[in-house]
Amino acid sequence: MVFGVNILFESLKKKFSNATNKLTKKVSDEAKEDNNIDGKSLNEIKEPTNLDSDESLKKEQSNIDEDEKEIVSNDEISDDNEKKSEKKSSFKKWIPSFKKKEETKEDISSTDEDVLVEEKNKSIFSFIKEKTISQKDLKDILWELELGLLEGDVAIDVASIVVESVKDDLVGTKIGRSDEIADITYNALKNAVSKIIDVDGKKMTKMLEEAKEKGEPLIVMFVGINGTGKTTTIAKLANYYLKKGYTPVVAASDTFRAGAIEQITHHTDNLEIKVIKHQKGSDPAAVAYDAIEHAKAKGKELVLIDTAGRMQTNTNLMDEMKKIKRIAKPDIIIFVGDALTGNDAVEQATKFNDVINIDGVILTKADADSKGGASLSISHIIQKPIMFLGMGQGYDDIIEYDPNWMLEQLFS
Repeated sequence: MVFGVNILFESLKKKFSNATNKLTKKVSDEAKEDNNIDGKSLNEIKEPTNLDSDESLKKEQSNIDEDEKEIVSNDEISDDNEKKSEKKSSFKKWIPSFKKKEETKEDISSTDEDVLVEEKNKSIFSFIKEKTISQKDLKDILWELELGLLEGDVAIDVASIVVESVKDDLVGTKIGRSDEIADITYNALKNAVSKIIDVDGKKMTKMLEEAKEKGEPLIVMFVGINGTGKTTTIAKLANYYLKKGYTPVVAASDTFRAGAIEQITHHTDNLEIKVIKHQKGSDPAAVAYDAIEHAKAKGKELVLIDTAGRMQTNTNLMDEMKKIKRIAKPDIIIFVGDALTGNDAVEQATKFNDVINIDGVILTKADADSKGGASLSISHIIQKPIMFLGMGQGYDDIIEYDPNWMLEQLFS
């Protein structure tokens, strides 16, 4: 499965990269100002000159002229033709030597240029004395990082935790070489994020295995607002576990929204799985109850309960959701949110968690999420794990959430 790797969490990756680069530059610049560089700076590397080789060539040419005079003035040569022949021969002897010197001159110049380019490509040298990172070094950089995280839809509490963690890890750290700064900052950021995104909680696949061993169906209830992709997510999960050898049944308990029953039926027909449905306007709790009884009677391992999308401010629908929970007694309640809505998804999950005590989160459209704020914030704010991520439109486009995978996406 190929995801939009050029888009996924791109904003957060840029914020982390900018913070790393700015700290590296700041510490290196301070070391230059303090003359704390072991060796010459790049500005002190002078471009090589070829004066010595030029002088040598001038001398060589002078020698040629002297030898020429010596040949012409030789009293022992009486024949003019012989003198011309000797002169011509002498010139022939010196021409290759002159050419060789010219080639040597070019070789020296080329070699020195290569060395200069190589020096320019090197990072700044080791520090004479170890440089200790101070709060002053970090103040402006961490302030910009925090603002950047907030711009990326990271919850304010989470942004503050990341910044404080990075500061705690970096302040007082001693740096021996400038090229260590980026690695140390990178690791501090990675450590801060890893604390936030890895939240313990229920694991759906593990619970399904345990329920199967007991001979009971695992009952999963899905909640969320309209338009987040909740019904499609149920179809994806049905397909996901169908391929793992389980037999799901779907409860069409969204009896409130027009077309909801037809929509879920369309998906179940495509996947060739059973859907339990009543007429529009019927009791959604009764639909869920019938689906559970069907699963028990037929030996099916998984019951997926679709519910009506509702705003967290709609008291009547929230009360109806509580009734479904009371009747169905689900093993897992999953909030389905749209990753692209950022802080709105976090606020929605918080409210649903307050009302019904959800067990986990599925974020849809994560493949198109360039900011990554919801993915970074939501599980920490409500202290419930992200269980799956929706990564496209097809039935196969869903993955089980793995904190290590997310770290790789953010810091690759």
